Amino acid sequence: MNGLVRFLMRGALALVASAALLGPAGADETPTPAPPAAAPAPAPPAGAKPPVTIRIGYLGQHVTVHLPHSYLDLPPADEGVAGARVAIDDNNTTGRFTGQNFVLDEALVPEDGDIAGTFRKLVQDGHRSIIVDLPAAALLTIADLPEAKNTLLLNVAAKDDELRAAQCRANILHLIPSRAMLADALVQYLVLKRWREVLLVPGPTDADKAYAAAIERSIKKFGAKLVQSKPWTYDPGARRTDTGHFQISAEVARFTQGISYDVMVVADEEGEFGADLPFRSTDPRPVAGTEGLVPAAWARPFEQWGATQLQNRFKRKTQRWMTERDYAAWMAVRAVGEAATRAQTADESAIMQYLHSDKFDLAAFKGVKLSFRPWDGQLRQPILLTSSDSLVSVSPQPGFLHQFSELDTLGIDQPETQCKLTK
Repeated sequence: MNGLVRFLMRGALALVASAALLGPAGADETPTPAPPAAAPAPAPPAGAKPPVTIRIGYLGQHVTVHLPHSYLDLPPADEGVAGARVAIDDNNTTGRFTGQNFVLDEALVPEDGDIAGTFRKLVQDGHRSIIVDLPAAALLTIADLPEAKNTLLLNVAAKDDELRAAQCRANILHLIPSRAMLADALVQYLVLKRWREVLLVPGPTDADKAYAAAIERSIKKFGAKLVQSKPWTYDPGARRTDTGHFQISAEVARFTQGISYDVMVVADEEGEFGADLPFRSTDPRPVAGTEGLVPAAWARPFEQWGATQLQNRFKRKTQRWMTERDYAAWMAVRAVGEAATRAQTADESAIMQYLHSDKFDLAAFKGVKLSFRPWDGQLRQPILLTSSDSLVSVSPQPGFLHQFSELDTLGIDQPETQCKLTK
């Protein structure tokens, strides 16, 4: 019996030894080699200069967010500044090779805060390039301050055409497209599709009326026909009741009855009623403008010309999709970074001078180089035409020619500008 026990113990010891050599159960018989040690980071060359710092200001304001009539896409709280933050990272990717370090200094004012005082503080701290994420009236107030005389203001929010016309300022560059650019981009496509007869439906706000005025100007510019401009006045207070959709359908049918048109163009910048109009008109017609087929500088479905790279970078950092205002702020920071890199300088005056020169251009995932118009400070750029989940087209459309740049078929061209570039 003792011999049997000794035999079993020797067998067990042999199994343990074999397991120790082979490793854990299910492991390969050949041991996995250890990963090589990471190579040490190269030491900077002897006598290398430390990177120079270029500071970019961001002036915005916390405001009460207007909720659209649908809760599917609530406005993000960090809209605009989130794009600037991603762009700072992009600038510093290049800056590591050029000896430049870019810093974004954010000044977000409370809704009832002192915008002018906050701007003065940015200037006192040495900022000469300041991104301005404010409405038109506040932007002009800032631009006319004595402290703004030697600063560059980069407009990323106000689309008002007057800012590029009689109310233009030499110290403002516009990254966000104007309403005239958006309207021209849309009407070019409508004319190309031979949807020439337009029913225009403006909302009640000043922004809606300004959008509608831009559409009317574009209709005349490109030879379409305004069948009727019919304001929307119905307020479907029972929208979310069980029978609310029947009331809206009946109202839209009455609204469009007896009107012959090819396309309905909606002017509803705050999203109050536009989503109620598609699929409910008396006659089956496409819807465009602020609803349906929408002209915009940037949109969720846009993936061409490497845009997926920017979409992915933004989504990883913010956990949401990039908006048009985010994109404008991204371009503003990138424009300063590009000028600093190309001019090989950290001097603010030299950067501003380069941005205004004909040497400047910006790669911004649009398939062409973008540049600022010398007559009104607007950034030339293609405009996307998108539905909620598809890129339909990109304007300028084929066949709309220009003696210098087809991009200047979008918006106010130099021969028609009222801008005098005064401070």
